[in-house]
Amino acid sequence: MISFVWSSKYPFIAGSGGSESYTAGQIRELIRRGIPTRIVSIGFGEDDGRDGFPDIPFVALESKAELSKLDDLIVYITYPLEVKTKHQAYAILHCPPPDFAHGDPMYIRRAFNGVKLITASKFAAGIWRRYLKTGISRMPTVYPFADEAFSKADHPKQSSKDTVKVLFAGRLHSDKGIFTLLSAMHQEFSMDVPYKLTVTTAGNNSREGQIIEAMLRTHPDIKIVKARTNSRQMAELMAKHDIVVMPSTAIFWQELFGMVSIEAQHAGCRVVASRSGGLPETNIGGLILVRPDDPKALAEGLNKAISFGPLTSVERRKARRQFTVKQSVDSLLSALNYTGYLARQNAKSKKLNRSVAQAAKPRRRLLPRGTQALPNLLRPSLIRTQLQPRMALDLVEVQHHQPNQLTGSDSTVDADPVVRPVSK
Repeated sequence: MISFVWSSKYPFIAGSGGSESYTAGQIRELIRRGIPTRIVSIGFGEDDGRDGFPDIPFVALESKAELSKLDDLIVYITYPLEVKTKHQAYAILHCPPPDFAHGDPMYIRRAFNGVKLITASKFAAGIWRRYLKTGISRMPTVYPFADEAFSKADHPKQSSKDTVKVLFAGRLHSDKGIFTLLSAMHQEFSMDVPYKLTVTTAGNNSREGQIIEAMLRTHPDIKIVKARTNSRQMAELMAKHDIVVMPSTAIFWQELFGMVSIEAQHAGCRVVASRSGGLPETNIGGLILVRPDDPKALAEGLNKAISFGPLTSVERRKARRQFTVKQSVDSLLSALNYTGYLARQNAKSKKLNRSVAQAAKPRRRLLPRGTQALPNLLRPSLIRTQLQPRMALDLVEVQHHQPNQLTGSDSTVDADPVVRPVSK
């Protein structure tokens, strides 16, 4: 059993971010392969977000101490927790180090000791290695993926008369660059072609997200739509747009990868993103990179994407061959040394079965010292092989009594049979 332990301060809510979508997709693929997998939440009870993932098993624990009782392969998302586990524990670091991340009460620096770390990009591996400094071995990279729904989504051909549609699908947080995008919308000198901007409500479960949503609803040129909670819905939404914009900041946040970028390119959209963090690693043919935190550069990048138009059929076909769920899960199982875990579990099971079988065998009765054991089944053939080769046995005399040493009388009580060979 592989248990993905959700260590965030927020519940595992569908549609709220890439970490949730990334993890859920990997779990579905593992289950499809016949590998038992589940999500373990801590401290949320049944309000841990399970309603948004009816096809994924959830287990709710009251405290992290209960993890020590699980005989599972533990994989922490997004930080490791300070608890001793029965097997080697792993952690997939979806978020940046706390220098950039928001305060998380679950985060403890010493919890990294002894945990094998996995990152979602080469950039993430570098930033975490510099932060942790010592005692950390090689960090394998397990890239996120685009669900098959994005490559299968029908992207209609754009007409020259159609208004260009731009989608912002990131969380409603300042670290995703929403304020840079608002500034770019008002760079009149650089916007040659008008476009229609759509923003989803992803991330409005936080106070910051609620404030930003209320502000955006007052803007006459922005359309607010409900966040999509599954890959099929998100793929359909992206396929209705020409460009997906990701203006993530580089000042107080680091985009470790950018799962939305590869999903959008699989769906046939151009992507305009900040040249920051792990976003350059998401280029599969349809990515335009711009200076981060620069409204003018973002406006120019949007103009460039508008002039290119959506991905061509050839570009989209090449894009969807990369960052697949199969590639991601293959890399994950390799990083977890899952075959080694199975071998240890099988050896443990065999050892337990031998112990049970040994305990089920009848025990031999221990005789008092000075008595002789009865030969097996008293068969002459067996007795003959156990005596001297030259001794011929015509008769086996079994004496069921022996003299009582105290009275001198014969007694048959509590006396074991004694076998005496009689020579010819």
